[in-house]
Amino acid sequence: MYKLAVDAMGGDYGPIVTVPACVDFLAGAPDASILLVGDRNMIQKEFNNYKQRRKIGNSFVDEVCNSNNGRLTIRHTEQEIRMDQAPANALKHGKDSSLWICLDEVKNGESYGAVSAGNTGAMMALSRHIVKTISGISRPAIVSSLPNVNGAGTTVLDLGANISCDADQLLQFAIMGTAFSAAVEDITNPSVGLLNVGTEASKGDGVLRQAGKLLTESPINFIGNVEGNDIFYGKVDVVVCDGLTGNVALKSSEGLAQLIRHHLKAEFSRSLYGKIASIVSLPIFKRISNILDHRTYNGAAFVGLDGVVFKSHGSADEFAFKYALKRAAHAVENDLNGKIRSAIIGEQSCREKNLSLVS
Repeated sequence: MYKLAVDAMGGDYGPIVTVPACVDFLAGAPDASILLVGDRNMIQKEFNNYKQRRKIGNSFVDEVCNSNNGRLTIRHTEQEIRMDQAPANALKHGKDSSLWICLDEVKNGESYGAVSAGNTGAMMALSRHIVKTISGISRPAIVSSLPNVNGAGTTVLDLGANISCDADQLLQFAIMGTAFSAAVEDITNPSVGLLNVGTEASKGDGVLRQAGKLLTESPINFIGNVEGNDIFYGKVDVVVCDGLTGNVALKSSEGLAQLIRHHLKAEFSRSLYGKIASIVSLPIFKRISNILDHRTYNGAAFVGLDGVVFKSHGSADEFAFKYALKRAAHAVENDLNGKIRSAIIGEQSCREKNLSLVS
């Protein structure tokens, strides 16, 4: 049995989303328990709403919320980190907030991981302050997966934590991305590509060329530079980039998926022929829509921290937030942080060996 600490108040909707998502998650995760941190009255109200909306499953809700031996418990606090709160302000005034308490649970080993849909900047600042980083990691990165033509997800990092990076940091991102792909996506010996303006080793600025050199000399499965379209072609399992580039790629892909769905719906409803065609092709359309649904990829890990911390989209609905919980649970079950530590030790050993050969 493992426990996840969940910030019930984070995100655009708070308990309206987090409470039903947690109950739905526990229904499919018999080995998990959840500590919901937030305003007890608001949380209890959403439990009652859940039971009214879903008459099937009332007994399960009562079971998981049993005060003596239930798998879902509540820790009350009326303090929360606002979505517009500055990271410095959160560090100074957020000690009794729901997010701080969740991260403290991970730091003290009382919970195996923390999940929140809250303020990204504040969440990263508090995570670095409370949970700290793994020895040998200079900066944590945000990592998640984007859909590709192979059906699996392409792991991409950094997705926004570090706007600019040096070559050593990109190497560390590659190591952590490899561990994430193995632990969360179940890929053996993931291949790694460095996002660049061309596939040739001579392309890019000095940082990218130096990063390519370090990656080539490292023990990871580095195949060279890749371009933006390779993320979705599935040319490699892991794509490494700075946070600005990664965030633009993430938001662009989400916008493009919504654009495609919008135009497909518009064309199907434009004429009688289109409406008839939409009925015939509805199963195909649903499958494509599911593939392009960014909610199924919700849940980005803050890798490099000395604990499992996952960030959900702030605008996530119940369906999407449940996926963030599932990805966090998968990372815990497959020892994401243990894989990162082992990979960092292996890279350091390889670098020391190379240096001794040169000398």
